[in-house]
Amino acid sequence: MNLADMLSYADIHDLGRIAGTYECECNGHSKHELIQSILSRVGRRDVLDRFVEELSMEDIRFLNSLLFDQRGSFSLEELLARVRQSRFDQDQGEGPAEWNPRDMIARFKHRGWLFNGYSQQTRYLFEVPADLRRRFVAALGKRFEQTLVRTDEPIAYRDEQKLLAGDILGFLRILQGQDMMLTGESVMYKRNLQQILDSLAVREEPVGKTAWRFGYGRMFRDYPNRFSFIYDYCYFNDLITEHHQVLALTEKGREAVREERREDTVQLFRFWLRLYKGPVPGLQSIVHWLQKLASSWVTLSSVRSTLGPLIRPFYYDTPDSILEQRILQMMMHLGLIRIGEDEREGRVLQVTRLGAGIIEGTYVADNEQIVLPIDNK
Repeated sequence: MNLADMLSYADIHDLGRIAGTYECECNGHSKHELIQSILSRVGRRDVLDRFVEELSMEDIRFLNSLLFDQRGSFSLEELLARVRQSRFDQDQGEGPAEWNPRDMIARFKHRGWLFNGYSQQTRYLFEVPADLRRRFVAALGKRFEQTLVRTDEPIAYRDEQKLLAGDILGFLRILQGQDMMLTGESVMYKRNLQQILDSLAVREEPVGKTAWRFGYGRMFRDYPNRFSFIYDYCYFNDLITEHHQVLALTEKGREAVREERREDTVQLFRFWLRLYKGPVPGLQSIVHWLQKLASSWVTLSSVRSTLGPLIRPFYYDTPDSILEQRILQMMMHLGLIRIGEDEREGRVLQVTRLGAGIIEGTYVADNEQIVLPIDNK
């Protein structure tokens, strides 16, 4: 429903609070006058833009978590969880006792940005007016645009469209020719792993001895980023099996090789969202912002300063490393963006036409997320 519809279902006390937020001058005892006055004020673009400009970063993160979620309504528990996720350690200047996540929800209700449902089934759920969602995306996009730096097309750039699907098929072909022994921890031996890495279109080095690697896939601890994703995709889609410490193709995997079937980029993207949504809760919205803001070439440094504050740190991964290594690098491997180097501005990026279409048409709900134990195994 749109704002006008939700206002018509709201009681006069809620309308009075919303009217007070927007300093409406009207008869507070007339529901009709209150609604018309609120609609008149909120309908002005400069009014909504001013409110968005004045939002704190916590408010922006919370609002952002709602904008690209296709569900129509949220429970109070879901909203409280999202408010808590919007508050990072560096934001916590106040004492814990002085901060209450319900206060943010109350502020959003007083602005007319959140409403309780009106039916018996939805009265304990909250909704964002559909027309306000669209206007928030436009207003936040305008705010984000102010910090972006656009450039001309670089002389050279990396574009990996179709390469990931080709390497998945190549991995399956290798396994068709030989079953591979695994260690007691279900990891390939170094010689076999190197054989596979050497065959891929995008080269990666084996993982060195690092202090930590977890959260971004079942085999992320043991294999380099891109191949870890390839392996997990094959495992979760029943193309490969680990049985009695032997890695082999399933019947589905053998069929894929026989048919020379290349995996669909949409399905690869959906799997990446499902796999990475846990450690990067705002992943889906970040991807949508990239699609909206980077249709032409933009500098990585300006994308970092614009979208980095939306990203929650994950253990030792900083917002910058999450953006660059977990999001942008993987989006390049998926063929959704291209990354180049500008002589003056340094690293630059652009969403591909393929990527724009896939991002626009793809949605992964929270309950589709692949939940992994913290040690991946």
